[in-house]
Amino acid sequence: MTLDNILEEINKAKSIVILTHENPDGDAIGSSLALYNALKDYGKSVDVIIPEYSRCFEFLPGTDFIKKESDVKSYDLAFSLDAATIKMLSSWGKYFESAKTSIVIDHHGTNTMYGDINFVNPDAPACSQILIVVLEYFKMKITKDIGTCILTGIITDTGGFKYQSTNVETFEFVAELLNRGVNVSKIYRRVLETTTRTSFELRRIAESRLEFFYGNKATFTYITLEDEEKVNSETGDHEGIVNIGKCIEGVEVSIFVRELKDGKGWKVSLRSNEYVNVSDIALLFGGGGHPRAAGCNIQGNLQSVKDKIMNEVKAYLK
Repeated sequence: MTLDNILEEINKAKSIVILTHENPDGDAIGSSLALYNALKDYGKSVDVIIPEYSRCFEFLPGTDFIKKESDVKSYDLAFSLDAATIKMLSSWGKYFESAKTSIVIDHHGTNTMYGDINFVNPDAPACSQILIVVLEYFKMKITKDIGTCILTGIITDTGGFKYQSTNVETFEFVAELLNRGVNVSKIYRRVLETTTRTSFELRRIAESRLEFFYGNKATFTYITLEDEEKVNSETGDHEGIVNIGKCIEGVEVSIFVRELKDGKGWKVSLRSNEYVNVSDIALLFGGGGHPRAAGCNIQGNLQSVKDKIMNEVKAYLK
């Protein structure tokens, strides 16, 4: 069984590294730190490498031990969490590729199964929720600290339990974590209801640019590098902007694009409400994700990127 194979590799490994995608959201950093804390408690030598992340997650147990890079040339075992493709690991994917054994744990239906061992469940609303199953199978104790990391991932990737991907198991697991002393209301407030001043300023700029298309069924907005410099934005300050359009009555698809550094084009985020599978649209541009939340990168100037993505969205609207 896959989980038995994973535990066997953990037991054999003398050095382990945990990786996740660039610009990590709450599920990415939450699942990474949950596994990090669990493996440390299990007595393993483990590194977690996350070059940049939003300071709103600094309250999570284990952030003090996050590394930006490592001088280890080859780990015995590498984990990739919440990343559908190795490309999403960006430049630190080198640690994954050079490891003796690589393991992918994920919940994206577009996962390319790029590890030596792949444990992927597209029905799970968050990678963090999969970790509960994994750790309990390994008989590793889910402490309050580990539970805090896991719940952060679940809350962020379910939008505070409001997305359709939320299932019965989600609430059963949350109840279990509550019993272990995890403060649900505190985590909810920290990750969903608290924002930085710079994040607020970026959101205000994006709202002022919001455009409606196709009978008000789709919206589009954007943020440039100049905007980010103007407000002195930090990593993660753009989170949630894509939902501005999604929350407007009658809108099915919301699109937010953000200019990337070093001429790498634009990061496109897509969200839908009822019937458009935005992961299909993202796949057309080499991206991926979930039916109601997906993303991709597109090269070109703003107008060309806008035209490309909006033309594809039009084909999916009823």
